[in-house]
Amino acid sequence: MSEENPSNEEYFALTDMDDEKEVVSGVKSLVELINIVSGRNLESSKTQDDGGYADVIPFPFLAIVGQEEMKLALLLAIINPQMGGVLLIGPRGTGKTTIVRSLIDLLPEVPRSLCFYGCLPEDIEKGGIDAVCPVCAKKYAMGEPISVYDKVRLVELPLNAKIEDVIGGLDERANIVNERLRIKRGLLAQADKNILYVDEINLLSDEIVDVILDAAAQGHYTVRRGPVSATFRSRFILIGTMNPEEGNLRPQIMDRFGLRVVVSGLKDPQQRLEAYKRVNLYSNNPYQITKQYENETIIAREEIQAARELLPKTVLPDEIAKLGLELIAKLKIDSLRAEITLFEAAKAYAVADGRTEVTQNDIISVAPLALRLRRSNFIADYLTQQEKENDELNRVLKEARDNFHQGSNSRYREK
Repeated sequence: MSEENPSNEEYFALTDMDDEKEVVSGVKSLVELINIVSGRNLESSKTQDDGGYADVIPFPFLAIVGQEEMKLALLLAIINPQMGGVLLIGPRGTGKTTIVRSLIDLLPEVPRSLCFYGCLPEDIEKGGIDAVCPVCAKKYAMGEPISVYDKVRLVELPLNAKIEDVIGGLDERANIVNERLRIKRGLLAQADKNILYVDEINLLSDEIVDVILDAAAQGHYTVRRGPVSATFRSRFILIGTMNPEEGNLRPQIMDRFGLRVVVSGLKDPQQRLEAYKRVNLYSNNPYQITKQYENETIIAREEIQAARELLPKTVLPDEIAKLGLELIAKLKIDSLRAEITLFEAAKAYAVADGRTEVTQNDIISVAPLALRLRRSNFIADYLTQQEKENDELNRVLKEARDNFHQGSNSRYREK
């Protein structure tokens, strides 16, 4: 096999600065590739001279030690945005923020509109030519592109963000320069078809949580400022992190997250030592450690892109769906989002393995991520009390009904 045309069976990986190559063979799926490459030993590096420029290089996703469940959840969310995003729950220093920001190099491409109004070819496919503006309709008819492919971006919502930063507000510059009122986009609109990352999401104000909930549920939101208003698309993958020591998350927004990962520190001393070594290498020379994972990162990104394109062809057999429904029933989960997340995650797991039909193993593999933290003790107790009250109410009504019938029969016999 040549380096220019690697197959799915055999990958090349840079292992040192002398361009020697190590062959990673027998890899059948994206998940297997990431597990193998994440466990590889790294070469030591020399300290890099500081030129004084701020060139932010994220820690390589494939270089993160352990945390297989966290990696899997994030990959599935990127492959299938319909799952509802990911919530990472855990103490400080467990790599939650690091792993989210490391996704940058794995993010696929999506179509971006060339139009001010955001017209896309998918709008025409769903609603016909009248679903786009006249300019885009003319371009489409003439065979001209109305969109281009662009990489998915990671949009971070700062903890100190104000409501106008999040939803948008009046564009003062347009008012001064053009003497016209116009609403500028907020972070939620900028996150359309991107990832919206919220660190310490449990510390957000209720006002901002409410607008995120509304935008996530509808895929769009409207801003009104005096006589002007604008509706923006906001179809994003929501990823949040939180430390439960600092407070709980509101049940409304907890329910919006598809996959939930309870993150704990590495237990294996060897893994902790390896994690330290990799962090040390990254601190000394981030370019070198990134270079060592460059080939596999490109392959993983291409696999994710291919999985996204394969996703619409994926089928969920009824007998496999029944297995998922049985799990939800046995766990006594009320929210219908449990089914949505479980089945969509299973589809993503299947296409990550290059398959278009969901199997029993796919359901079992993603069930812990999709069904965790969906039961409420408060609601369970509340429903139990309601059942007792209903039983008592039915008993009293039955007695009253029986007494009424007995009285009617007695009067009938007297007559």
